[in-house]
Amino acid sequence: MSDTTHHTLVSPGTTARPLSTSFGKSGLGDRLRFLHARLRRDETGLQAWSDTLADLKQAAAGQRIAVVGNARSLGEKALGADIDAHDIVLRMNSAPQPAPHSHGTRTDWLATSIPLKSDRLAQLSPDRLLWMTRKRKRLPYDYARRNGFFLNPPAPMDCLSQKLGGPPSTGMMVLELMHSLPFETISVYGFDFFKSLSNSGRRTAEQVPHDFGAEQSYSTQLFASDPRFHLF
Repeated sequence: MSDTTHHTLVSPGTTARPLSTSFGKSGLGDRLRFLHARLRRDETGLQAWSDTLADLKQAAAGQRIAVVGNARSLGEKALGADIDAHDIVLRMNSAPQPAPHSHGTRTDWLATSIPLKSDRLAQLSPDRLLWMTRKRKRLPYDYARRNGFFLNPPAPMDCLSQKLGGPPSTGMMVLELMHSLPFETISVYGFDFFKSLSNSGRRTAEQVPHDFGAEQSYSTQLFASDPRFHLF
């Protein structure tokens, strides 16, 4: 964040994030400014609520991260303790956790393209919340005002879409973002590119707007080029 003075917005049951004085007084005015920026698709206005990529890089430096996808096949493995042994555990979207022995228990970072129910978000209680999708109109105000909120910028998403020939999944955007951060190791769990379907829904690969063949090919190249990645 910048070196400007900050106000802190606090309401019961909400983790507040500091906002620059450029937002004016805390309260209704801030909500209206946010809603106005979201309605107008004002990317500059929305990015003002976000931590920067430099903030993420500082948090990632030298850390070991477990990136946990939602493939059902992860439930067949006993990797929960390995997942929780990392410095940071990142989960995605609604972050289903069928069992601790397969999925672990911690959620330090949550990367999502969907608004979660408030009780589920409170259950997960992530230190950082990353909004990955371009769909800004879905972004809740309470997400943007949390400490540790990060708004994935459009430029890398557009670049990734061109490489894949279509819209990337949340998981693919997460892998690309992790590649750009100075983690010591990046352990990837629960990624089988929709072969076993997803714990987060009942749709088949044909019912979602992603090319998982292209994503698997791109990920294979990414893992080969970056020795920090380990796929489990």
